Amino acid sequence: MLKKGVKSRVVQVDSQEKWNHITSKPMYQDSPIIVNFTAMWCKPATAMEPLFQEQALIHKDAIFLSVDVDEGLREKMKIKAMPTFLMMTSNKNKEWEVMDKVVGANPKEIKKRIAAFIQFGCIQVQNNVEVLEF
Repeated sequence: MLKKGVKSRVVQVDSQEKWNHITSKPMYQDSPIIVNFTAMWCKPATAMEPLFQEQALIHKDAIFLSVDVDEGLREKMKIKAMPTFLMMTSNKNKEWEVMDKVVGANPKEIKKRIAAFIQFGCIQVQNNVEVLEF
């Protein structure tokens, strides 16, 4: 939970149109993006929300997005379980690539993988790479 008076850095994505708008902005093309795919009805996913908020405050050089899977992006992003965290970067062709993926409510692993992704840049972790065209 955010402390009183602290503004969230997590952008809520509630539609395909908003996703397209955010991911197509030139100012975001050079920033790593961390996406939390969640659902209000999923207790493990909602339990990870405070952790995701905290990570957004720690890693200010990244863009943090929260996507409710009930809003239609689940199939496009190939999300099969919640929570799912994707670490993404834009390649030279302006296509978003998934560089790492964490499935499940594992706070230690999520923190570790986000920190590694931010610290070491756009590294490929465990060969989890997909090209996503927007």
